[in-house]
Amino acid sequence: MFIYFYKKLIIDFPKFTLFLLLLLLGFSLFYSKNFNLDASSDALILEGDKDLKYLREVNERYGSKEFLVLTYSPVASFEEKETILNLQLLKSKIEKLSWVDSVVTVIDVPLLQSTDESLMERLKNYKTLAHPEIDRKRGFDEIINSPIYQNYVISEDGKTSAIVVYLKKDERLAEYIKVKEKFFNQSIEGNLSKADKLNYKNFLKEYEEYKNLYNLRNHQNISEIRDVISKYGESAKIHLGGIPMIANDMMSYIKSDIVVFGIGVFLFIIFTLWIVFRNIKWVVMPLLGCATSVLIMIGLLGFVGWKVTVISSNFIALMLILNMAMNIHMTVRFLQLKKEFSNLTKSEAVLQTSKKMFLPILYTVLTTICAFLSLIFSGIKPIIDFGWMMTMGLTVSILVTFLLLPSLLTLFSSAEDMHIQNTEKSKITALLGKFAKNSKLIIFGATAIVIVLSVIGITKLQVENSFINYFDKETEIYKGMKKIDDDLGGTTPLNIIIKFPTQLKEEGKEDDEFSEWEEETENKEDKAKYWFTRDKMDKILKVHDYMDSLPEIGKVLSFGSILRVAENLNKKELQSLEIAVLYSKIPNEIKEEIISPYISVEKDEARISVRIKDSLEDLRRNELIQKINTELNTKLGLNNNEYKLTGVLILFNNLLQSLFKSQILTLGIVMLGISVMFFILFRNITLAVIGVVPNFIAAFFILGIIGLMEIPLDMMTITIAAITIGIAVDNSIHYIYRFKEEFSKIKDYNKTLDRCHSTVGIAILNTSITIVFGFSILVLSNFIPTIYFGVFTGIAMLLAMISVLTLLPKLLLVFKPFGDEKFI
Repeated sequence: MFIYFYKKLIIDFPKFTLFLLLLLLGFSLFYSKNFNLDASSDALILEGDKDLKYLREVNERYGSKEFLVLTYSPVASFEEKETILNLQLLKSKIEKLSWVDSVVTVIDVPLLQSTDESLMERLKNYKTLAHPEIDRKRGFDEIINSPIYQNYVISEDGKTSAIVVYLKKDERLAEYIKVKEKFFNQSIEGNLSKADKLNYKNFLKEYEEYKNLYNLRNHQNISEIRDVISKYGESAKIHLGGIPMIANDMMSYIKSDIVVFGIGVFLFIIFTLWIVFRNIKWVVMPLLGCATSVLIMIGLLGFVGWKVTVISSNFIALMLILNMAMNIHMTVRFLQLKKEFSNLTKSEAVLQTSKKMFLPILYTVLTTICAFLSLIFSGIKPIIDFGWMMTMGLTVSILVTFLLLPSLLTLFSSAEDMHIQNTEKSKITALLGKFAKNSKLIIFGATAIVIVLSVIGITKLQVENSFINYFDKETEIYKGMKKIDDDLGGTTPLNIIIKFPTQLKEEGKEDDEFSEWEEETENKEDKAKYWFTRDKMDKILKVHDYMDSLPEIGKVLSFGSILRVAENLNKKELQSLEIAVLYSKIPNEIKEEIISPYISVEKDEARISVRIKDSLEDLRRNELIQKINTELNTKLGLNNNEYKLTGVLILFNNLLQSLFKSQILTLGIVMLGISVMFFILFRNITLAVIGVVPNFIAAFFILGIIGLMEIPLDMMTITIAAITIGIAVDNSIHYIYRFKEEFSKIKDYNKTLDRCHSTVGIAILNTSITIVFGFSILVLSNFIPTIYFGVFTGIAMLLAMISVLTLLPKLLLVFKPFGDEKFI
């Protein structure tokens, strides 16, 4: 019934099929306007991460704002009047931008050691480096030696300063995030009614629309500040950094990658098709299939509302590569059928091609889908979306392959076009076939060596998340982050929250001198007066000094930094009452800048802010986090409930550790799933094992190579093994399926091997080479994980091809899974 319907639709009414596909194409082109990108930081975090929720609470409590950072390295010294004037002009220009809340520079920090007034007078009437009466040399020396400002607003050598540009808070976006989090938590707990689910769906649509508007505004903001910076390039070297700038540039990289990958792979497919067929018609028809699949997919993404991230930016290239492989197999089989059975009519040849290729292509698509669906267990939205995206893309590809290409063959192929270059001659496949028959010891010996090297390499695998090393050294993102990392105290933020329970009493110690006040009073203002006890200060300083002692840590800031400045000015250690008096006398504008970000009197907490030197080669983030968590307890004597780590470092580490665990788990599921599919397809357990082994070896060998080269696994390279297996087994399916078909006629394993190497082997060779070079196009990306993904997946596909044309046929010859030979 299916064959009858298919014949009527494709063979008898191919124009009607083309008309339906044109309608679908028109629908896709209409919705392609909704095709969007996403480079926001929440695209790279775990959905529902408890640490994310806690970080948002901490940021709200301590008044953290979104900001940009400019590294400013003037030609002249900061002590020169000209430098200060230029800096003032730049600051005033930036402050005039409508989206800027405030700007902090080296000329704005309060100077407390540059006059001889009393401490209280200095606090009330503090001056800055820009003050006309200040001794600039003395003031600059204070800043460069300050425990607060050194490696924060000024580099240790005094040649580079930071300009921190705080952005106005987007209250609407903040509210959207709160509502989204509320809905998400309810959905996890299963507390959403049908009406709530509908409201959640509508809200998400509204939220995504606002995010698109926010991204557009962010792009305009970055363009504006870059215009301002460009006018001051003669007097100073300036680099722009910060999360809003990174998100904007990542968006540009994604757009660039999509265009470059798409065009690059498309041109290479044209070249490959011409080399294979040497006929313009056989180049155009498969190309139309590839292009139609991609355009329909873009429209569907716009219709569904899925956004492309840096993770999925290569989906167009992947779709083109995989679709092209299907088209080459279909076209080569059609031409071989016409050559072998010249009495077949064109319509019969098209139908026979579709019948013979449907099952192998269907199973190749299913195995590849199995690999990509493994990504949905990652828990990371952009990776989950990439998995579903490629699943949908492969479904579109197989439908277009069996609808469009046969229709085009029926309408446009002619007898004259059949006489193309001999498709049954290939020196490479003939050589590999001869090698497979005659080199049993070499093949199995090499396989054993590969397995041993794979095991050794896999044991050396590491998981790391070096954000700075994700970008090419020539990009503005890398230059800005590297400058901040080297000269201004590191890039990746980490917070240590120290908790001071009001009822906490250490065994064997008397109550703190203000403990009774803590228990009796409820007034916040009164609480602040007695909150600053010496015990608390000592605990803050102890943690501060510990963090400062770690080589991986750059700048450490806490209330301890301010306390040491005050004690240096006072020439002695301050006691509880003195600290409380000092706190009450500090002007509010200084409190907001240097105390409120580090102390929460209301919550009985202190925050120690540190930054990690992200560019350190030997940095192991997960080990560092574990070390800090352990040693705060074992070395410093803090109870586990007295401190908590939070920050971007924690979020990204959670992401990578979760991805590593999920991918190791799902790799086994992928292998099992593909093995089951092989068994269902061939109804032979020996064949199922023979079919998957060469591809598993290739995938594990790539992981071994990565381990031996000591390249850390990141968010993209960690998915290589599962995806490689899913794509590489396509060749095994095509080869075994054709071997089974030919053996049923020839009944001779060696002759069948020769026949397969001269037919399907050529198609495997052509598609594999195209896939390898298609993946090599990814080296043009600005995103280093994408480059690694392209290079290593390409190498894996090459190894899998060699394995399928040598190890696989040798296993078939040794185990004879199709039964005994019958010599005629």
